[in-house]
Amino acid sequence: MSDPRFSVLILAAGKATRFKSGRSKLLHCVAGQPLGEYSLRAAFASGPEHVYMVVGHQADAIHETFARPGLTFVEQREQLGTGHALMVSREELERSGTGDLAVLVGDAPLLSPQTLRTLVDTHRKRRAAVTILTMRLDDPTGYGRVVRGRDRRVRRIVEEKVATPRERRIQEVSSGILCFSRPKLLAALDHLRDTNAQKEYLLTDLVSILVRGRLRAETVPVADPREVLGVNDRIELAAVERILRLRKAYSLMRDGVTIVNPEATYIDDAVTVGRDTVIEPGVSLLGATRVGSECLLRPYSTITDSTLGDRVTVRPVCIITASEIGSDSILGPFAHVRDGGVLEPESRIGNFVEVKKSRIGRGTKAWHLTYLGDADLGEEANIGAGTVTCNYDGVNKNTTYIEDGVFIGSGTMLVAPVRVGRGAYVAAGSTITQDVPAGALGIGRAPQVVKPNWVEERKRKLAENQKKKE
Repeated sequence: MSDPRFSVLILAAGKATRFKSGRSKLLHCVAGQPLGEYSLRAAFASGPEHVYMVVGHQADAIHETFARPGLTFVEQREQLGTGHALMVSREELERSGTGDLAVLVGDAPLLSPQTLRTLVDTHRKRRAAVTILTMRLDDPTGYGRVVRGRDRRVRRIVEEKVATPRERRIQEVSSGILCFSRPKLLAALDHLRDTNAQKEYLLTDLVSILVRGRLRAETVPVADPREVLGVNDRIELAAVERILRLRKAYSLMRDGVTIVNPEATYIDDAVTVGRDTVIEPGVSLLGATRVGSECLLRPYSTITDSTLGDRVTVRPVCIITASEIGSDSILGPFAHVRDGGVLEPESRIGNFVEVKKSRIGRGTKAWHLTYLGDADLGEEANIGAGTVTCNYDGVNKNTTYIEDGVFIGSGTMLVAPVRVGRGAYVAAGSTITQDVPAGALGIGRAPQVVKPNWVEERKRKLAENQKKKE
């Protein structure tokens, strides 16, 4: 009886020169996740015994980004080809003891676990030495062609660089994802050579080695060629990102979210959105953002790593970062909440108001032109237009406390550390440097001085001075 266990090996060592980047392409983000994360997820979700990742270029950064339980890294110090990646993995593969090994590229983010599992199951059912995940393309440029004999059996995979004109017309191509019988693969590695146009040890050459040994090579066609699209440059990265974002948008729409224009909406992979929420064009939901039910997100707002409760209204062009917005709150337009801001339910943050590392109590309102930094506001307070919590003394950040039911008049400067007690009032135009007790009125402004006829007197003096100069 054949061994039902299998392993997965992910190729992630290349330099990706076409990216023209100082970073490994697997570290470039697509739909909110590093590119290599998608292949890893598909690998683990397919149910393998072991998962290996071959790393080389920027190995330390890749290890730091992708390390997790059950993943073994194999270092390919010299990048001498995809076949060489298997050669340096030999010791781990010999130890694994599984019957089969699926080899996949790290830059195919659309591959599903179901397709990978189908490849492994079909390979095992047909008792093949190698099974190739293939696709048919009208334009196969850039892909290795699957060459068959007269009996329609697979003979080899030929790379485009060395293909004959006739072979280049073949539309059946390899996706670069293959499943091997592990014992047969280990034996074939002894025969792998770099005597080819690339002067590299090629994974695809293992197919012809196994076939020459009178072993069976099979294929599994993928239904949708987009599923095995690789990412070789930034143009392809953008194309794949568009597919992933539309896939995410359509998934949310099927679950009861209204997205007015999916193609003009940017929602990262990890984002969750509740039913009956409406998302208008230009909205970006990024990182680990969670949006509740029945929210309204108006155009061109960006929400990153934040949590919104139910029935939240975000008016146009708001920025919310690493913050928590309570249910039934209203923000914007042009509001900015950041760095651990917490808005309790039913709070109101209006146009050109910035909230930084502050708590805004239930029902509290700050509708216009205000900065609330390092502040703690109680419930049902009213913050007038032009209020600033002056939180920085040049050395330290200090806290402003505004208790329940406080009324802050327009144009007020609250110089922290300072506390305005429950139910107190602060007169408009004040600079408050001392605590205001509960129920008191705080006034911190100079007496108004009025000088009658000052304008006419000034004009007269200016005219006299002008005549003296003449």
